[in-house]
Amino acid sequence: MATLICGSLAFDTIMDFDGRFAEQILPEQLHILNVSFLVPTLRRDFGGCAGNIAYAMRQLGGTPLPMATVGADGGDYLARLRALGISTEFVREVPGTLTAQAMIMTDRDNNQITAFHPGAMMHAHLGSVMPREDIRLGIISPDGREAMQQHAAQFHAAGIPFVFDPGQGLPMFDGPELARFIEQASWVTVNDYEGRMLCDRTGWSLADISRRVRGLIVTLGAQGCEVWEAGEKTHVPAETPAAIVDPTGCGDAWRGALLHGLEQGWPLARCAVLGNRLGALKVAARGPQNYQVDCAALA
Repeated sequence: MATLICGSLAFDTIMDFDGRFAEQILPEQLHILNVSFLVPTLRRDFGGCAGNIAYAMRQLGGTPLPMATVGADGGDYLARLRALGISTEFVREVPGTLTAQAMIMTDRDNNQITAFHPGAMMHAHLGSVMPREDIRLGIISPDGREAMQQHAAQFHAAGIPFVFDPGQGLPMFDGPELARFIEQASWVTVNDYEGRMLCDRTGWSLADISRRVRGLIVTLGAQGCEVWEAGEKTHVPAETPAAIVDPTGCGDAWRGALLHGLEQGWPLARCAVLGNRLGALKVAARGPQNYQVDCAALA
């Protein structure tokens, strides 16, 4: 069984700011904002939602199939995926573009400011979701606007159940468009901020949304997550990490665990427990794809 992961492959430039953003930004001066942050550490990592989710699933022993685009500079990323045993058959190289780039700055409270250049991701709609015997599950994670809409419709037409994970792509869509995603999806996952925005734009409560899908999950960071099914909420407590080093990619690790559990036919609450464990493991490692999973220890 394989899972098709629609989303981005990106290079992450990750910077650590020793202070707090809140101490450097004057709320009353936001209309003339002009700030600079000294970042003593900087590194470049493999990232992007599709890549991070695929990494998590592969660590858990799954068969992820990322559907994404890279630019002319994407050769190293493709080689890495293949070395990890992740198929690149649905990854398209777009000549004359750069692979998507994320510039992520994290302060001492793990707040983040991100700048994102989509590059080749804007051509992600060139890939198509087609029925295939081994593909039984999918996810729509942040990607090009047209690609997210197209791939959701294709999953639905192919009868492949999928998770709608709008992430940072959520603001691109209005209420009717988000409602259409929900109507096509089998599950929805958002963080608490995205959940509030989703409710605001659709006019539906979390309970309402959960009645339109098999399940809705709202991740709450250090507070764990909420699992909503048929209008009823279950809180799943967080796991305590060994250390808090870098939050980059925690949400994607969580979603990789969710997909792994769904592949096994687990109840959503059990999927959420594994998600919290994998998120705690990821936050103790730098970068979105540098942690290692001991499956026996997670069982």
